[in-house]
Amino acid sequence: PAARRRLFRRWPILQRLARWRLYWQLEIGVLSFLGYDWVNRAAARMARRHLETAVADPALRRALTPDYQIGCKRILVSDDYYPALQQPHVELVTAGIRAVRPDGLVTADGAFRAADALVFGTGFVAAQLLLDMRIEGRNGRELLAEWQAAGGPEAYLGLSVSGYPNLFFLLGPNTGLGHNSVVLMIESQISYVMDYLDTLAREGVPFLDLRPEAQAAFNADLQARLARTVWQSGGCRSWYQTTAGKNTTLWPGSTAGYRLKTRRIHRQAYAPAAPGTG
Repeated sequence: PAARRRLFRRWPILQRLARWRLYWQLEIGVLSFLGYDWVNRAAARMARRHLETAVADPALRRALTPDYQIGCKRILVSDDYYPALQQPHVELVTAGIRAVRPDGLVTADGAFRAADALVFGTGFVAAQLLLDMRIEGRNGRELLAEWQAAGGPEAYLGLSVSGYPNLFFLLGPNTGLGHNSVVLMIESQISYVMDYLDTLAREGVPFLDLRPEAQAAFNADLQARLARTVWQSGGCRSWYQTTAGKNTTLWPGSTAGYRLKTRRIHRQAYAPAAPGTG
């Protein structure tokens, strides 16, 4: 609102306080995803009340009610979704497609629906990274092949991979979020990389190589924490996961916790290495 913008211009501290209030509202919401069932149930009640208020038709409400815990799949925050589904020319069909014909399609329940055009909204491959890139590490190692052997992408803090010194990712494996702004993760990662570069300059070395045991221990703990989250135990399959069910997308914690972990490089996790072929 214009009045609020004027207020913020006159007293910038109020804008900062409003920003912090919004941040912590979202940050506390991570508890709903991390296995705190009472928080998850409260979020589900709020979502059901919103559905009941927004959708008058009981049959449509039933079709729009998930059969899994809230947050298991990506939560859609939209003012337009429910109104769009209630337009007179819109029909929500939840049955799968059995066959496509020149003049329409047949759904799994045997019904035929005429169609002039089909729009494929099949999504994207978020759980796999760098599918179109070849990255070689030390002694001819190939990153995509190693990730495939591991059942999906993995890295240390989502940032670095053993055997690939001086290679860092922003928004790498398991650094996506379901509750807050991912920009906070990017800022934390840039801070970590800058401290890494300062460490190279201070120690006078061309690079440091992540110890494999550090990467293995980090990812074992990461997957154990993910197993307790709604993303893995909420009763659904989602694009957060590989086809085998491994979650390679999300960070099982808060942005504040990640910021603390990435303020400085974990020097003990890296070993100086003689230059290789990578």
